[in-house]
Amino acid sequence: MDAKVLERFPAGSPRGSWPAEEYAARRRAQGEPATVVMDLRSDAFLVVVPARDED
Repeated sequence: MDAKVLERFPAGSPRGSWPAEEYAARRRAQGEPATVVMDLRSDAFLVVVPARDED
C-alpha cells in the first residue's frame, strides 16, 4: 500500500501527550482516512493517508 505523509511528530512527546493521534483524529473528523504509523528509522510518528492515483 502506498501512502502520503501528511505530518510528522517526534516520538519523544511528553507523557500523556499524543499529538499524532490528535492530529489524525481531526483529519478523520473532516472525512480523511488518516492513520498513525511509527517510522522506526527516524523515531517519529507519521500521519498518513492512502495515496491516490493522481498523487
